[in-house]
Amino acid sequence: MPVELMAQNAKKAAIELGGMDTDRKNKALALIAQKLNQKREDIFSANKQDIERSKNENLPDPLIKRLKFDEKKLADLLDGIKSLIKMEDPVGKTLLSTELDTGLELYRVSCPIGIIGIIFESRPDALVQISALCLKSGNAVLLKGGKEAALTNRILYETILSATREAGVPDAWINLLESRDEVSELLKLDSYVDLIIPRGSNEFVRYIMENSRIPVMGHADGICHCYIDKDADVEKAVSIVVDSKTQYVSVCNALETLLVHESIAGTILPLLKKELEERNVEIRGCEKTRAIIPCSIATEEDWRTEYLDYILSVRVVESIDKAIEHINTYGSGHTDAIVSENRANIEKFMNYVDSGNVFANCSTRFADGFRYGLGAEVGISTNKLHARGPVGLEGLVTYKYKLVGNGHIVADYAEKRRRFTHRPLNKEFKV
Repeated sequence: MPVELMAQNAKKAAIELGGMDTDRKNKALALIAQKLNQKREDIFSANKQDIERSKNENLPDPLIKRLKFDEKKLADLLDGIKSLIKMEDPVGKTLLSTELDTGLELYRVSCPIGIIGIIFESRPDALVQISALCLKSGNAVLLKGGKEAALTNRILYETILSATREAGVPDAWINLLESRDEVSELLKLDSYVDLIIPRGSNEFVRYIMENSRIPVMGHADGICHCYIDKDADVEKAVSIVVDSKTQYVSVCNALETLLVHESIAGTILPLLKKELEERNVEIRGCEKTRAIIPCSIATEEDWRTEYLDYILSVRVVESIDKAIEHINTYGSGHTDAIVSENRANIEKFMNYVDSGNVFANCSTRFADGFRYGLGAEVGISTNKLHARGPVGLEGLVTYKYKLVGNGHIVADYAEKRRRFTHRPLNKEFKV
């Protein structure tokens, strides 16, 4: 089917889905979870074929790791869907209510964005997360995964479509694009598609932004930092750095650059070197780092690199101000953490680091929609308009103004026969 026709049908489906009641959406989500569980062996088989083909094509190891869809990934997805079902419907919430005059009431009410195009690389579990979030938030979706996950994406899409059809959701609410040419067509459909969310490399996201008039939400890189302050608890700092870097290296919220205050560097860097090397992490350090521990030399390019691999760049800094300056210069605005027992320094770091997620005394790996209690996420946004950080349900709705009157006309106010009251109402919208 041509992508434009797909988008036309999705627009009709989006209107129906936008007004659908919560019970039917939740029933559809429950059926998705049920059918994914029933089709688990077929899904795993398709994924093994994708992995084998990708290995034969010599795809990089980080890409292969993100491609894997196993029992753990499925269990996490099923937990996410169950959590999503329990969450409040984000559509139809009254965000503001004001009396403009007696009998003339204005409401700001949340509503779906409409049609969302989501282009992602490698991770097939993202297809399920995205679809579930779009369904609950009342949005139609056009999905384009990477060719490396073609078989897994196809069976996941067919399973979700079968479940939602059974629940009475129009088929055209979910659509799967499978060729690169279709992406080019999608990017031209600004008259139908309301938002594009790309998930992939910096180069990939930049291409999307530069080749479409459709608004784009997302992040290009996940260059995440951890700063170990002079007043850090050493044991705590080691644990946080190791988890941030090695718990799962090929994701956007993994640690890529470590900054260490010079007064604590001599104590903590040897401990970190031992722990990281036991986990096969290559350290690339500045000159001050190399004076304390033997390691590869870090170049200017390392500070700007998202490794998604067992590599960590390390820089020793003179002060918290230098750490903040480094992060705001080289960071991608994704997730940055401080380890410190100094409350003033924590507050300064969290106020002045210009990122969507700023943490104190915890791992960068917590930057995740499911861990935030958002059900799941369609991605992490480093934008400053609309949604920022993990984008869950609330990031997939916008709002409309609803004004209810009783024969009111502007001429009465223009000619001073009536006056506005502009009184807050604090009430839910109801006709």
